[in-house]
Amino acid sequence: MSTAKEIPRPRARLDADSARSRKPVARRKRPSIILRTTVGSILRTLRREAPAWNAPVLTLMAAERGDPFLTLVGCVLSLRTKDETTAVAAPRLFERASTPAAMLELDVSEIARLIYPVGFYRTKAQAIHSICRDLIDRFGAEVPDRIDDLLTLKGVGRKTANLVVTEAFGKPGICVDTHVHRISNRWGLVAARTPEQTETALRQTLPRRYWIEYNSLLVAFGQTICQPVSPWCSRCPIAPRCPRIGVTHSR
Repeated sequence: MSTAKEIPRPRARLDADSARSRKPVARRKRPSIILRTTVGSILRTLRREAPAWNAPVLTLMAAERGDPFLTLVGCVLSLRTKDETTAVAAPRLFERASTPAAMLELDVSEIARLIYPVGFYRTKAQAIHSICRDLIDRFGAEVPDRIDDLLTLKGVGRKTANLVVTEAFGKPGICVDTHVHRISNRWGLVAARTPEQTETALRQTLPRRYWIEYNSLLVAFGQTICQPVSPWCSRCPIAPRCPRIGVTHSR
């Protein structure tokens, strides 16, 4: 009884298959990123260009004049509100009351009327009234300069606390809002999913000497140039150095 012989594969086909198996797999090139060693140059460029942007955050900061109380209240108003709206509502409120004691002379309904149409204006009016009462009862009518103390005030989270200690007291801190979170990741300086994770990553990555000005520069930059959708890359002073991570369309 004969046994069927195995039919050999053609050598040409065998060689082709082997060649394909040996061909290296192409890998996607990782985009270049802005490193901590170059971020200083980037920030110097933004610092030089910022006065020409007419950004709402710069208008708000001018209205607050570095006053800890005005900075605190202004940041509470800005939560989940467009910066353009806050930049109008905050000065209107400050014209009527610029200290905790003066604010408590206003009814909550009057505060709400003055800050309208900021987001959640009724809730924020109550929070501002509560903050002023706490400042008087617990802190001698002074805004504390420690993040842990600020976090005990109703309506004050890490973003607000960091902004107060940096802008009003000149102490190191990193305030991360939607602009700072977006741009830091767009630059590749960090790779984080949430603002809280971005703050932690920046504390490890960003040189300490840039912490105080980082928020104000990036917020102004994000309001005017590096916007969430279709950023103005054609107007960007750092466009040649930006990896544009996650940007699918620009102007």
